[in-house]
Amino acid sequence: MSLVIPDEVVRATQLSEEELRLELAVLMFREERLTLGQASRFAGLPQAEFQQVLGARRIPVHYGVAELEKDVETLRQRRAG
Repeated sequence: MSLVIPDEVVRATQLSEEELRLELAVLMFREERLTLGQASRFAGLPQAEFQQVLGARRIPVHYGVAELEKDVETLRQRRAG
């Protein structure tokens, strides 16, 4: 699925496309809608760099067994696809 955000909405945020992707990734991670791996990929950052962003914002990294299993399943699907 692709999501198209109208240019006027992006301009209203006063963020670049990369900054907006990062903000969405951080929000989705904080709300536990994306795992650490999924959020870092969405943001287009290596996982370590995304963790630094989270740390700077004092957002705890909640990476447990469920998140690991989701990331493993995502990797399996990518290989199969």
